Amino acid sequence: MTIPLAKFSAAMQALPLVAILRGLTPAEAPAVGDAIVDAGFRLLEVPLNSPQPLESIALLRQRFPQALVGAGTVLDPQQVRAVQGAGGELIVAPNFNAEVIAEAVRLGLVSLPGVMTPTEAFGALSAGATGLKLFPAELASPAVVKALLAVLPKDTPLMPVGGITPDNMDAWRAAGSAGFGIGSALYKPGKSAAAVHEDALRFVAAFNRTQRA
Repeated sequence: MTIPLAKFSAAMQALPLVAILRGLTPAEAPAVGDAIVDAGFRLLEVPLNSPQPLESIALLRQRFPQALVGAGTVLDPQQVRAVQGAGGELIVAPNFNAEVIAEAVRLGLVSLPGVMTPTEAFGALSAGATGLKLFPAELASPAVVKALLAVLPKDTPLMPVGGITPDNMDAWRAAGSAGFGIGSALYKPGKSAAAVHEDALRFVAAFNRTQRA
């Protein structure tokens, strides 16, 4: 098992929440990263359509070596290599692209492609995906999660992304969701680090309640 895969496994056991930091700037990265990691997050994603994303990834990776830091909106193999060059270990995509997954696997990185259908889900796993991002979750439902998990290999990590809030985690978790990706409800450009920290704590508390349910 590679170091990124070991980090992913540990994070999925401890707190399987991915902080999606779309729009983060390098200047904001240290304070926002502190706010999120202090709350307990260990999975940090900077989408590549953010300002200077590779610089932010490098800063976060250096500051939080214990976390799994990487990129979202990774659309081609060249971007996978660029993310690794910046120190990133996590490759998240909005779609299923077998070449992106294959390059992540070749480099020993964690690959979480976006899927919606059984065909995409099985294709992504066949290509070597570490887990699956159900995206956009607004188009799906907990019933979709339950149906997919009934046919996917046992223990496949399926993580809804899109529209997840502290108030709607319970139903998704009851259906079998392994974790979640959390975007604008946690961070959006211009939001203060203090406000990000407060919302991060709310997500952690809500997830922990689902563990006890």
